[in-house]
Amino acid sequence: MKKLIVQPLYNWYRTLLRNSKYRWIVVAGSLLYLVSPLDFATDIIPILGWIDDGVVAAVLAAEVSQILGEQLKKRKAASSQTDLVVTH
Repeated sequence: MKKLIVQPLYNWYRTLLRNSKYRWIVVAGSLLYLVSPLDFATDIIPILGWIDDGVVAAVLAAEVSQILGEQLKKRKAASSQTDLVVTH
């Protein structure tokens, strides 16, 4: 069941986050989902309502931190290449 439902949703979400055209729309939508009372499993259901919010928050935080880390590495690499060109 996990592979049929959860994995394709995760892959779709991750692909959208990695697309710079849609990234901030997906981040804003995810944050809106977290504060909205309308969820897949509403917060009225004690455990399930918290779990779906927690999963969305965890995946969002992990993906955004990974994207930011990759961008930082690219900037450092570009900066070090510029330094090499300038010093030679």
